Amino acid sequence: MSEENEESNEKRFRLLWILDVHKIPCSREAVLHGAGGSITAGLLHFLFTSRVKRSFDIGFAGFVVTTLGSWLYCRINNAKLRVQQRVIQEGMKNMVVYEGTGLDPTRKPPAETSPGPS
Repeated sequence: MSEENEESNEKRFRLLWILDVHKIPCSREAVLHGAGGSITAGLLHFLFTSRVKRSFDIGFAGFVVTTLGSWLYCRINNAKLRVQQRVIQEGMKNMVVYEGTGLDPTRKPPAETSPGPS
């Protein structure tokens, strides 16, 4: 069993030897999007200007911007999803607690007839 743990630890990918991509939510997708953004930005800049060093700099900036943008977008969507799940869970818990009582929101109150002429 310890061999399996060592083998799974060896398969883990660390970005820059410090950032464990498997443990941080949304990091894998963000790095992949960043790589695509880097190649696109650097290659397009090189095709338009033919300046190698500046194209590398643009590609690196494209990597940073695309990675951070993708990671923030994913994290914000995950936070919204967690809030929605929490609201739904709370509502389901309240439904179980109040079901069949007078406070049950799905139960319709009896129709009252007014004593006056119609």
